[in-house]
Amino acid sequence: MPFPSGLRALDHPDFRRFYLAQLAALVSGWMHTVALSWLVLQLTDSPFRLGLIGTLQFGPILLLSAFTGVAADRLPKRNVLVTTQLTLAVLAFVLAALVAAGVVRYWHVGVIAVLAGVTQAFDAPARQSYIAELVARRDLVNAVALNSASFNAARIVGPAVAGLVIARYGVVPAFIVNALGILVVGLALFTLPPGRPSGRRGGSVLEEIAEGVQYAVRTPVVRVVLGMLLVVSITVFNFTVYVPLLARQVLGLGAEGFGFLMAALGVGAVTGALTVGMRRAPEPPLTEMLAAGAVAVSGLLGLSAVRHVWAAVPLLFVTGLSGLMLVASCNTRLQLSTPDELRGRMMSLYTLLWGGMYPIGAFCVGAISEAWGVSTAFFVQGAAGLTGFAALTLWWRRRTAAS
Repeated sequence: MPFPSGLRALDHPDFRRFYLAQLAALVSGWMHTVALSWLVLQLTDSPFRLGLIGTLQFGPILLLSAFTGVAADRLPKRNVLVTTQLTLAVLAFVLAALVAAGVVRYWHVGVIAVLAGVTQAFDAPARQSYIAELVARRDLVNAVALNSASFNAARIVGPAVAGLVIARYGVVPAFIVNALGILVVGLALFTLPPGRPSGRRGGSVLEEIAEGVQYAVRTPVVRVVLGMLLVVSITVFNFTVYVPLLARQVLGLGAEGFGFLMAALGVGAVTGALTVGMRRAPEPPLTEMLAAGAVAVSGLLGLSAVRHVWAAVPLLFVTGLSGLMLVASCNTRLQLSTPDELRGRMMSLYTLLWGGMYPIGAFCVGAISEAWGVSTAFFVQGAAGLTGFAALTLWWRRRTAAS
């Protein structure tokens, strides 16, 4: 019996197994994220050091994504993903052991963050491009949207559960559950096809990187999509820094309140991803993508004035909804605009801007919050984001009018 239209990508058995295998691990992953942020604040009580952990974790993505995109095109993607899952599970177990033994220090968290970042730099382009091999082209938009929806459904459940678990038992159970969830994904991957290497050889790694960059530069749609992703990545998606500071320093909330705010953000993000997935059109319109980005950065300006939970919750919902509509749309536009042999490299550029720019944004948020408070950081990032989207909209309109 076929699935409803909004779930049509699940009609493909390989994608269905891949999708279901991730659900538990995504929930546990968000538990880990919340626990890690809370652990850093417990160890340091420093917004700057919290932002620095984000920089250390996502910095390797910034440095390595161009090379890992070539690996995603050259190697069987399933094998890459199995290796990355096992590595991330070991790192989570190590962090849990350090905390349980009472010997964890800030530098331990930093080293583990760097190692996890290197692993994720290989994982992300392989994972994103693998999706396109598990579904028919007509269902790719729905598959990407469902993947985003599951990621953000976990954003609802994971932080809420983590807040309760941390308040009662501490951060160790969250790290252990994450390690076990990752191992489940690694085992499930063995039931899936290995993935198709591009089949093209003969050039060096640098030549293949250059080929991917040249394609992105000479393709106007790819340029504007990557530009939108750059702006929203630097300004909006630093919530593992924003939200704990908002909860702790502005609203005076504990771990449960932090989890509740993250869940509100996640509800909006799931709604946005499902909205994209329900579309029948093969490609999301660029005008809608630009509008969604403008709404997301405007949400940051609203959050800069928040002093009560009742105001923070709807703003986080709207920011999550519009931000995820944009990100899911960027993913599908890139995948549909890219030849098969370049998909891994295009998705490495996606990863570079989606995750690799996070260190810059996290560092800025942490530094501004340390000096002037998180409300000022919301305002500065929101104003910068609006400026960026205004410039992209003007450039696209001029180019469209000239063509």
